[in-house]
Amino acid sequence: MGGKQSQLTRRRVPSVLKMADPVPAHESQMLIEEIMGFIPHRFPMLLVDRVLEIDGNIVRAIKNVTINEPFFQGHYPGKPIMPGVLILEAIAQAGAVMLLSKEQYRGMVPLIGAIDDVKLRRPVVPGDQLVLIAELIGVKGSVGKLRGRAEVDGQLAATMDMTFKLLEKER
Repeated sequence: MGGKQSQLTRRRVPSVLKMADPVPAHESQMLIEEIMGFIPHRFPMLLVDRVLEIDGNIVRAIKNVTINEPFFQGHYPGKPIMPGVLILEAIAQAGAVMLLSKEQYRGMVPLIGAIDDVKLRRPVVPGDQLVLIAELIGVKGSVGKLRGRAEVDGQLAATMDMTFKLLEKER
C-alpha cells in the first residue's frame, strides 16, 4: 500500500447503505408481548411477530422469516424453504389474534377444524417477510370461518379458507 490510500478506504458509503432512522410502531400495532397475551403459542410455534392493524374483521400481521428457524435444519438442507403448512399456521395465528382481541371471544381457544382451497404460490425463504392477512367470514355458535393469504414483497405466497371451532380456555 506504501503511502497510498486504497480504493476501499477512500470510497464513501452509498446513501442506501446508511442506517435509516427507526420507524416508530403505529399506535394500533400490536407487539409480541401483547400478541402472546391473546394466543397461547410460544417459540418455536409462535409465528406472528407483529400485528400491523386490526380493522373490524380483517387483520394484517407480519412474520419475519430467518435462517434461525428450527425447521430450516431439515427443510431442506442446502435449499431452505419454509414449510407450506407453517405458512398456513401463521395465517391462522394472525386470525386468532384478531378474533381473540374481540371482547366476545376472549377466554376462548380457536382450533383448526378444516383448511380448504389451499394454494401455495411461491417459496418462502430466509430473509422474507410474510405479510399475513386474515378475514373473519363469520362465527355461528362455536364454529367459524376465516379466509387468509400470505404475501412476500407484494407477491402472493399462499391462500386458504379455514373452518375453526371455539373452545373454552381451560383455567
